[in-house]
Amino acid sequence: MKKKTKKKWLYFLIGMALLIYFFYFQNNSIVTSEYTISSDKLPQNFNEYKIVQLSDLHSKSFGNDQSDLVKKVKKLEPDLILFTGDLIDSERYDEKPSLILMERLVQVAPVFYVTGNHEWWSGKFNTLEDKLKNIGVQLLRNTAEEITIGTDKIQIIGIDDPSNVEETYVERAKTEENITNSIEEIEGEDNFQILLSHRPEMVSLYSEYGFDVVFSGHAHGGQFRIPFVGGLIAPDQGLFPQYTSGKYKSDNTTMIVNRGLGNSIIPIRVFNLPEIVVVTLSSVK
Repeated sequence: MKKKTKKKWLYFLIGMALLIYFFYFQNNSIVTSEYTISSDKLPQNFNEYKIVQLSDLHSKSFGNDQSDLVKKVKKLEPDLILFTGDLIDSERYDEKPSLILMERLVQVAPVFYVTGNHEWWSGKFNTLEDKLKNIGVQLLRNTAEEITIGTDKIQIIGIDDPSNVEETYVERAKTEENITNSIEEIEGEDNFQILLSHRPEMVSLYSEYGFDVVFSGHAHGGQFRIPFVGGLIAPDQGLFPQYTSGKYKSDNTTMIVNRGLGNSIIPIRVFNLPEIVVVTLSSVK
């Protein structure tokens, strides 16, 4: 073999190795994004209250028994952990990595969870739900709970993803029905309220109900993030979606969109590292 041919093969192999490493890094290196949300409605005892949000695991593993992911969450010392749907993947259903993660997270802080579209598409959510309850995960299914510190309290509301209805055109109506069902027994509408809902594209609806903070996922960060532009494509938003990552404001509602941890239909991410979101609540007095 001539020297030039050998060099070409060497460069090719080096290039392939670098490309493989690049995609591995893009899909397995977890980044932490931090935000502060201030509100004069937040009780003083909840000042500096730290919330960790995870989303869209799609049964992915980060280290043995999720050790890499759990280690990062523990280091953040959260007061509360939220999971906003798509814990499993409907096409490659494997609940073991997801259940292992939840088993370990409930030992770190209270865990609240809402469904995503993949839980419903899998057709296996009923059994998954029972297992999550047995682990100690607090499922919010069109329900609300109070979190108290001393005499102060805030409310956390969680709604089912509307994928359990057959026609997509009624998903917004179903979401609104889920919201009204979840808040009908809430006392004290002036309390600070957090909504967990898988879908970010319905933020205008969430703001109509005056939620202070909404945590969402679903968009996978736009899957491929283009520098200075944003995400390329997201479910239910299409090309160049509006809500893919970070902090958004709609009237008096602040929405946090988590880029998620795993992948589904599109198996790779580019410039879109798996994400842990940390929100610190601040009481403005």
